This record gives sequence, structure tokens and C-alpha cells, in this order.
Amino acid sequence: MSHIATPGTASTTPDHAGSKLAIRNLSKRFTVPGGHVVTALESFDLDVPQGQFLVIVGPSGCGKTTFLRMLAGLEEPTEGTIEIAGGTAGRPENSMVFQGDTIFPWMTVWGNAAYGLTMRGVPKAEIEETVGHYLDKTGLTKFAAAYPHQLSGGMRQRVSIARAFANDPEILLMDEPFSVLDEQNKTLLQAELLRIWDETRKTVVFITHSVDEAVTIGDRIMVMSAQPGQAKAFIDVPFERPRDVLELRHKPEYGAIVYDIWQQLREEVERAKQQAEAKKTPAKRGWFRR
Repeated sequence: MSHIATPGTASTTPDHAGSKLAIRNLSKRFTVPGGHVVTALESFDLDVPQGQFLVIVGPSGCGKTTFLRMLAGLEEPTEGTIEIAGGTAGRPENSMVFQGDTIFPWMTVWGNAAYGLTMRGVPKAEIEETVGHYLDKTGLTKFAAAYPHQLSGGMRQRVSIARAFANDPEILLMDEPFSVLDEQNKTLLQAELLRIWDETRKTVVFITHSVDEAVTIGDRIMVMSAQPGQAKAFIDVPFERPRDVLELRHKPEYGAIVYDIWQQLREEVERAKQQAEAKKTPAKRGWFRR
């Protein structure tokens, strides 16, 4: 079990029976140039059950990526606790798929997909089997010897997904992994991600700005408030799995859920705009009026 305790205090274990991921009273503050303190997240609580595909949406600057980076251990919380329950010895707590292109340019597709397993000293035969399986699932088998510069953006993201699943983490973290792709590649990769996830049923925390994407792939959607980020609302997605990405969008219920989430977001987006406007100096606002 992983535990990140509030700095300077004794740690306690929250009651979260059945949760794979439990967050209690999480806060994150930054000091920016000039000495100003920015609160990215404040008093944030969350439980994610084992095997749930949780999607997070919210206005820009609400702390979504900061939250994910804390789950990944890339940022330390100012206050609060993060717990990942269970776990197998030698198995990583998380693997993260980033928004940008993060595969190693000097490694082949195979080398990238095998990286986590190789670093953990997994036996060669197991690496061969696991990597081969996920390259097949992502349609990359015939590109195993290719280098990233020889691949399209969509194919490079497939490599990132194969690498993350092959590493067999306790939880999978995904930070807008399809946002830079065109609509065609985005839809194809959503379908492939769902197909792979249906096989593994990993616990996933997925960040997106796309409400359509959230409803397409998620079991539950958390709408975050404007800065400082908190949980504003949770929406359960009722569609059965496995899902057909294109067919799903023809359902009237799909449009109703998308509309409901946009209703939840509208107030926060407007509040974020007001906050941004309030941060402008009087001189800058006057310049725009001239």
C-alpha cells in the first residue's frame, strides 16, 4: 500500500473499504515569482474503486494535471493523503501516458514497449510474451523494429499505451493522451484503448478537456471546480461494456449526459474566466479599452 502523508504530521489510514485509490483532504499550493501563493487544489477527497475507469473534466487551470502528477509521484502534496490499496511485490504502482510525445526516440517500438519490464528485471521470456501481446493489441506488431521518427503521431501514442499496459501497473494514469490528434485518429485510439481496457480492467484515472471523450470511455466522470480545484459533481455513465465508440454517440442518452456535464461545467468555466480577468492589472485592462 502506498501512502503519502501530510508533511510534518503523523499519517492515518482513511476508511476506504473497496477503494483502489483513496484521496483525503488533498491540497497543493505553489509559490510563484513575486512571492504570490497559488492554491491549485484544496481539501480534495476522492475514492476510486478497483477496476473503475474514472474520467476527470474541468476548466483550464483547475488542477487536473497537478492532481495526476501527484498520483504519479511527480509532485508532492502540500497537505493530505494518497493511498493505493493492494499491490503485488515488484509491480509498479502506476504508469502514466502523457499528452505529448514521450517515447524514447533512440529506442525501437519494441524497446519502448518493453522498457518498464526491462528496468524491473522481468525474465526475457515474459517480456517477449507481454510486449508481443500488447503490440498485437495496438496494431504495432509489424512496426516493432521501427523508430519513433518513422511513425505518425497516432502510432506513437499507441506505443505509449502499449508501454503503459505492458508494465502492468496498479493504476493507469492518462493526461489528455489523445488531445493532439486529429478526430479520426482520436476516435480510433479511443476504440483501441477501450478494447484493451476491457481485457485488463485496470483502474484508470483519465484527464480530458473533451466531454464527448469522457462519456465515450468513462465509467464515472468527475467534474472539477475552477481554481482551487475541488470535486464539483460526479456523473455515472450507464452504458454497458464493451462499447462501440461510433454507435454509442447515436444514443439519445449519450447526448443527454453530455448536456448534463456541460451544464455542470458552464458555471465553472465562467468563474475561471472571471478569475483570469481579475488577475489582470488595472493598467493592462485600461490598455485593452483604449
